[in-house]
Formats: sequence, C-alpha cells, structure tokens
Amino acid sequence: MKKTAILLTGCAGFIGSNLSNSFVKKNKIVIGVDSLKLGDLKNLKNLLNINNFKFKKIDLANYNVLDNFLKKTLKNYKIETIWHLAANSDIKDGFKDPDNDFKNTFLSTYNLIKAAKKYKIKNFVFASSSAIYGDLKNKRLSEESGPLLPISTYGAMKLASEAIISAAKESFLNKIYIFRFPNVVGSPSTHGVLHDFIKRLKKKPQNLKVLGNGKQRKVYMHVDDLIKSMIYVFDNSHKKISLFNLGPRDDGVTVKFISKEVVKYFSNNKKISYEKKKKGWVGDVPFFRYSTKKFRKFAPKIKTYSRKAIIKAVKELMSNN
Repeated sequence: MKKTAILLTGCAGFIGSNLSNSFVKKNKIVIGVDSLKLGDLKNLKNLLNINNFKFKKIDLANYNVLDNFLKKTLKNYKIETIWHLAANSDIKDGFKDPDNDFKNTFLSTYNLIKAAKKYKIKNFVFASSSAIYGDLKNKRLSEESGPLLPISTYGAMKLASEAIISAAKESFLNKIYIFRFPNVVGSPSTHGVLHDFIKRLKKKPQNLKVLGNGKQRKVYMHVDDLIKSMIYVFDNSHKKISLFNLGPRDDGVTVKFISKEVVKYFSNNKKISYEKKKKGWVGDVPFFRYSTKKFRKFAPKIKTYSRKAIIKAVKELMSNN
C-alpha cells in the first residue's frame, strides 16, 4: 500500500522549515519542495537524512516540472493534503519586480490547484497574509472586513490566490484552510524588521537607522505559536472552509519598542535615528488593528502576545548571529 504523505511547498523557508520539523516530529511523512530562491537547505539540515522527509528543488511557476514531479511521486505516496507556503515573502522586493509576486505567489498557487484537480488531492492549506486587507486605517481587521484593497503586489497576489482556492473548493476540493498571517518572527527568518535591524547594526554599529518615525504599530506572532495554531485548526476544524486571522491577543507593539529591544544586545551607546515620515516604505501599512476573536473562540487555550514574540525572537536571532 502507498504511504500517506503531506506535500509542503516552501519547505526550506522560514516558516516552512519550522513546519516541516514539526510534522516530522509527529511521525508524518513530508514531501517538501522549494525553489531555494529565498529558502535555504541549511534550514533543513536536521531533516535531509531522515526517511520521513523527502526534498525536491522545484520552481512551482513551471507547471510541467510540477506535473512530472507529482506523477513520479504519486507512484509511491498518497497525497491527501497540500500545505502551500511557497511565495515571494519580501513585500518590498515585489515593488521592484511585480513579476516576482505574480510568478512565485499567484502562479505557484494556480499551478498547485491545477495539479490538485488532476491528481485528486482533496485538501488545500494556504498561508495567506494580513496584507490582503490593505490600509483600512483604524478599522479592526476581522475575517469579514472589506473592501479588500491591498496596497502591495504581495497582498494582491495573496488575495488572488485565496480567490482561486475558493473557486476550487466549489469545483473539486473537499476542504480548504486559509490562514491570514500577521508579522511572523523567530528563527531562521530571512527578512523583516528584526532581521533588518540586526543586519544594519552589524554594518554600522554606532547608529541604528529606522525607516519611518518609529510610531508604526503592528502585531507580531512567534513562528512556534503560528505553527501550533495552524495545526490545531487543521486537526479540529471540520468545516469545508476554515478561514482564520492568526495572531496575538493585542494591538501590537511599535517599531520604537522593537528597535530598543534589538539595541539592548549591542553596546548601550547606540544611537537610534528615526525618519519623519509615517511609512517605512511604499506598500507599508503603518498601523492596523488585527482581530483574532474568531480564532480565540475556536482555540481559547492558545494565547500569544506581540511583546513576548518580539523578545523571544530577538534572543533567538542574536544567539544565532
């Protein structure tokens, strides 16, 4: 008999590698694919020689390559669920080259949906983002918020991906799980505010230059809590569509707080310089309130907080640098 396996895309990335490790620890068989454009095999060093983990370098934007891979893989394994985390996760980079988000965020999703239909894979888990909401000012962002008007190509392609998955649910998928992520921190992150601050301080130790005025307030979730939350929903939700904002039980922390936490790990005479503008970059949402009420009701025992997530992540990143 064929063994049941999970197809996990973006497995060598920040969140994907953590999720792969979590599944393997639970004795699940993971077939991980990654283009390695942002992912790194170093993140999988504990898994590459384990029987329950199989890795293949694949560009999901190329359907023929994906199709040939699945044709061979399904001779030995039964895949019931796709966990799709592969994407261009650097929002700023998407403005430099919009094709990056189209190919690596939307087209990868479209091709996986196409393949899922062909090979009768019935469950689809998608890593979406709070970026799909756009800038709704002071409005608290719930799963019912709208209109959805993303201000980045990253957010736009995540929203387009949600739409094609929803259409596939109507056509052939049994269950879909859409998780809208907040800002996720932890190790081994490849970008983001903590990563950028540490990198800048290493280059210019005496002065940390912050994009924006430091008053930007956002919610943050540690990757360990994110993975725990996703798996909990997958294991316990029996609805055809499980759509959740995942995040902490607060309104976030400011960039000023984050910069001060990072500077603590360097000498005390560090200067922090802020700009006058409210936004850090084009496509940045300087402030949003993120409602996780629906998830809190569904999983009341899972409690996460932005402040704790930042403090834990800074310690991890500094110990790894």
